[in-house]
Amino acid sequence: MIKNLCSLQQKSALLLFIFCSLSFSSLAAHPNLVITQDDVVKMRNAIMQEGRFQDAYLQVKQEVDLHLAMPNVVPVPKDGGGGYTHERHKKNYQLMYNAGVVYQISDNEKYANYVKSLLLDYAALYPTLGLHPQRKVNAQNPGVFFWQSLNEAVWLVNTIQAYDLIYNTLDEEERSVIENQLLRPVALFLSEGQPSTFNKVHNHGTWATAGVGMAGYVLNEPEWVEKALYDLEKSGKGGFLKQLDTLFSPQGYYNEGPYYQRYALMPFVTFAKAIENNEPQRNIFDYRDKVLLKAINTTIQLSYNGLFFPINDAIKSKGIDTIELVYGVAVAYQQTKDKGLLDIAKQQGRIVLTGDGVDVAKALDQNKATPYVFESMALGDGKDGDEGALVIMRTEEPQGETVLFKPAAQGLGHGHFDKLTWQLYDKGSEIVTDYGAARFLNVEAKFGGRYLPENNSYAKQTVAHNTVVVDEQSHFSFNLEKANANGPTLHFFENNEHGTVARASIETAYDDVVLDRTIALLSLPTLNKRIVVDVFDVSSDKPHTYDLPLHYSGHLIDTNFEYQGYTNTLSALGSVSGYQHLWLRAKGIPKADMARVTWLNSNGRFYSQHSVAKGNETFLFTQLGAGDPNFNLRNESSVIRRVEGKAHHQFVSVLEPHGEYNPSKEYTLGAESIITSVQTVKNDTLLLLVIKAAEQQFLIAINTTDGSESTESVSFDFDKNRYTLSSRFAVYAL
Repeated sequence: MIKNLCSLQQKSALLLFIFCSLSFSSLAAHPNLVITQDDVVKMRNAIMQEGRFQDAYLQVKQEVDLHLAMPNVVPVPKDGGGGYTHERHKKNYQLMYNAGVVYQISDNEKYANYVKSLLLDYAALYPTLGLHPQRKVNAQNPGVFFWQSLNEAVWLVNTIQAYDLIYNTLDEEERSVIENQLLRPVALFLSEGQPSTFNKVHNHGTWATAGVGMAGYVLNEPEWVEKALYDLEKSGKGGFLKQLDTLFSPQGYYNEGPYYQRYALMPFVTFAKAIENNEPQRNIFDYRDKVLLKAINTTIQLSYNGLFFPINDAIKSKGIDTIELVYGVAVAYQQTKDKGLLDIAKQQGRIVLTGDGVDVAKALDQNKATPYVFESMALGDGKDGDEGALVIMRTEEPQGETVLFKPAAQGLGHGHFDKLTWQLYDKGSEIVTDYGAARFLNVEAKFGGRYLPENNSYAKQTVAHNTVVVDEQSHFSFNLEKANANGPTLHFFENNEHGTVARASIETAYDDVVLDRTIALLSLPTLNKRIVVDVFDVSSDKPHTYDLPLHYSGHLIDTNFEYQGYTNTLSALGSVSGYQHLWLRAKGIPKADMARVTWLNSNGRFYSQHSVAKGNETFLFTQLGAGDPNFNLRNESSVIRRVEGKAHHQFVSVLEPHGEYNPSKEYTLGAESIITSVQTVKNDTLLLLVIKAAEQQFLIAINTTDGSESTESVSFDFDKNRYTLSSRFAVYAL
């Protein structure tokens, strides 16, 4: 604050001297972070009326009351993630925060005294501790209470708010003990003690800067706030603002993907609220064209049926009801009054005990919510939005067919080596799948709850995804530095009455191979049927082995070609790059022009993948679990299309959802695919496909040229007829 304000030339020197001499303690009373004195008044009034806010308050109060009569438990750190001491320290900071909020709302000092007693216990313990016994060997970011300092920063973000909430109930001696033996040492440990983490543009750095910056506001340390905003040297090369500049694209897409976008929202939102409440002149929610508010909305868009798209290091069970997004929605609604956000808040079923939470609760009680609109979009990746994109293709139905196409940037250390991969969702379920992370979060028996070794040996490897693998080697040879430096190019994205289409390519995933993929979610006119068209061109100057996996959720039903099943002895498909974890269950070489593989998903629908094979592709049926003596991997299935000894190959396929299987009512409808033929038509300008389905023919035309070149109409001949394509793509019923 001081550095920025004192540089303003419009202010007089005298006024600047007076303003810059003020301390935070003279500018704001406590509480002064996410919750302010005005918020306390709003919350006290809100609990006097029946409604969602009163219900949320009584629920939190009831939980806190259960612990008030119990002895404090502040154990010496011992366990890794998921272990008893780890979970106890997490529970403690949650209890301290909640008790502090209940104190402010109820004005009953027994809750403040509970927080005080825990803080004093921590203040007595902290000076006796060294680094955590379960820390990673040679790790740069060990913790004290927790095995990694990330958790320590989360502890500080919550605990400094709890301290702020009861600050006025403490005498000078109590404040001195808590601050000097606990809060200040933790803040210094997370900043000056770990500069590489604190200055890092990464979610670990976001949590650290948020915790230290918020501590600066409460403990009257403006220099800490400056360092949190601009890095330890105040150079602007790191810090909270650099994280806002770098980690988000202009559209609000977070570089590490939806799972970590959700996780990082909490420190971004809470610190931003603290900045706004203490230094409103910074206009933090207007920063970078309101990028933080865009990020909250984008986080919602990055979900399907309430769950986040599980790309990169992601736990699949995380969804829009996560507490980080509950806070985010409350903040965004307070800033924008967008009634569509109330729809999300209603689905979340949770109200936060803040002033913003009061606004959301009252609006929901008054039935002001309007349907939130999920859209088809291409979210640019990278700080300038030019490092590829994450593409979402949706239908109008809330749980209808949805395609996620990923020509996105690597995503830092949590990214996977899977350029141009894709997923399909339908009827609320994942159909074409992404493995996500190999991790049992906070299950101590599974590698201390941390990412499993199989996260590197399989989940991050390219074969674990639905994209081309060359010579059984992962993209960028699994080199993170190279992967982070090279993103795909999104050539186009378009949405019209026929559906949605996108094309992207990358030339750097392999030294001498170009990967180019076009994916479309289309409707077949007259049939009321949607399909996914996938055309993947692979080009090189020399021959290679090309593998294109399709990981699917469900049970294999049948194929239109013969295959050899391996029922007595199984062997791994390969020895490295994730192949060592794939059992080869069966193998076949389709002789017909079109190969079909059909499976049944748990949603009761059949799915058929129709591939233009022409006798030169081998289909490998695999199951996950090889090379996994500790049973760390899920038993998932895939079919891999393999081409050997070719320099160029075009993988063409059409995926068709169809039918219904209802074992409860004992009926099956439409189990057989209605698509009988898929053919490509040679054309120098356009991508043309002819599909025969239900005794009808359909022509799909896609203009695959770049950018503005596609705005001109293109005429072409087919089957003795003249057609004019006036948009990017069209579907014709012949």
